[in-house]
Amino acid sequence: MMPGLDARITRADPQYDASMSLRCTALIAVPALVLAALAGCSEKTGSATDGTSAGSPDASSSGAAGSCTPADLPLKKAGRLTVATDSPAYDPWFSDDDPSNGKGFESAVAYAVAKQLGFSKDQVDWVKQSFNTSYTPGEKSFDFDINQISITPERAKQVDFSTGYYTAAQAVITLKKDAAKATSLEDLKGLKLGAQTATTSLTAIRDDVKPRQQPLVFDNTNQAKQALLNGQVDAIVADLPTAFYVTAAEISGSTITGQFAASGAPEEFGMLMQKGSGLKPCLDQAVKSLEDDGTLAAIEKKWLSDVVDVPVLK
Repeated sequence: MMPGLDARITRADPQYDASMSLRCTALIAVPALVLAALAGCSEKTGSATDGTSAGSPDASSSGAAGSCTPADLPLKKAGRLTVATDSPAYDPWFSDDDPSNGKGFESAVAYAVAKQLGFSKDQVDWVKQSFNTSYTPGEKSFDFDINQISITPERAKQVDFSTGYYTAAQAVITLKKDAAKATSLEDLKGLKLGAQTATTSLTAIRDDVKPRQQPLVFDNTNQAKQALLNGQVDAIVADLPTAFYVTAAEISGSTITGQFAASGAPEEFGMLMQKGSGLKPCLDQAVKSLEDDGTLAAIEKKWLSDVVDVPVLK
């Protein structure tokens, strides 16, 4: 996410060493005991018939959903769907810092999923959950969290994810006067770059750009944007939809110099659940239905900017 600007002081990058934790790596070790995956949504016991984790490929592909009606779902509160996201909640993922209004990409996706599961809008409760604590292991206060959380193998050891509902590319933001300095990945290697701590954007800088200078790491994207304005960094990296919003509405005189895909598998955002959640097969089924009938594509078109004209950095 890319929150509004503030003037908090940046900090140097204590995490540049590969031994330190990133946003895309788990922060806490797997506990000795985790809830076992459920074979179907109607089962509310803690055991799985095949012994696989609900977050594993085998469990998600072979564990067909049973009854996914509200009465049969393993919910935190009977008859109500509890959804989490960070606070503040920013455009274009949410609108007016109000996840419950159905506006913004992820708010609209959450309500579309709720509808697939049989919940009306007034049966959905929103709770606050900070990004950096969402994927730590343990009991959760929500049924699922939707907050631009990238699905990674490290996080999947601690929590379960739904099938991905959005594929993200990374984008480079500079001030317009400096845009010519950042027109290729080779250009970026010589620049002072920055990103929010524990984000896949920071991982992309380290793993794909490999800059000659250590990147600056910020507690939040408020600080990253302020650093760009202050000249502390030459460019910042964020997911593409966020970069569109930042350049259009938040930082006057800024521009996107290009986008690039992180190495390896495409980066996907998934809805996060407690490890072993029996809700996973039903969420997977809901996402697939929304993809198959074109709903996800329509929501993306409505709320996220078109990426066709953004050059790919090579």
